[in-house]
Formats: sequence, structure tokens, C-alpha cells
Amino acid sequence: MTTLIVIDQAPYGSWAGREALDMAFSLAAFDQPAAMLFTGAGVNWLRKGQQPASVGQKSAEKNLSAAPLFGIEVLVADKRACQHYGLDEAEMLSGVELSDNIQDLLSSHNQVVFAG
Repeated sequence: MTTLIVIDQAPYGSWAGREALDMAFSLAAFDQPAAMLFTGAGVNWLRKGQQPASVGQKSAEKNLSAAPLFGIEVLVADKRACQHYGLDEAEMLSGVELSDNIQDLLSSHNQVVFAG
């Protein structure tokens, strides 16, 4: 059984995305296959060079860099959302796959969990 965790919230200002990230890490820690999809404002999680000190939070970039250590090897970004938020591959964390067919991605997983 595979679980897709969908984050559509900006990385700062709400805890929903961080809770979803914790869920993905927990699933992976117990050998449950998990992947993550970033869409809407959630694609901003994938932006390099984040400086969240002014809002008193830790960098989402640093949190995501630990994903492979926890066993999460699939990070997917909604290509249209990236375009909307001005995020190109050069500004994105390495190892992120771009998808322009989110519906197929959603239907390819047994479980889909939406953050928020």
C-alpha cells in the first residue's frame, strides 16, 4: 500500500504542512511507502535558500533535505503551480520530480492524505 501526502499550504504561517511532513516521515520510518506531492502554495516548500528566521521557524528546506534519510525518495511538484509561483528547476531543491498530470499521480496511490 502506498500513501501520497499532498501539501498545498505555504511552508510558513500554518503547521498543517509540517504535520504532513511528520506523517510522511513516520510512515517511512515504519517501512510504509510514502511519497509527497507539493501543489498550490505548497510548492514554495521546495524553494532553495529559505530564510525563515524572521518568522521564528526552522527552514522547510532543511526539513525536506532529511526526506531521503527517512526513506521518502519521491518528491513531486505540480508543474503548473511552480509556474504560477515563479519557481523553476534551478531554484528548486534537487531530486524533485515535476508533474503536469496530477490526476494520474493521485490515482496511482492507494491512499491520499491532504494537509490542512
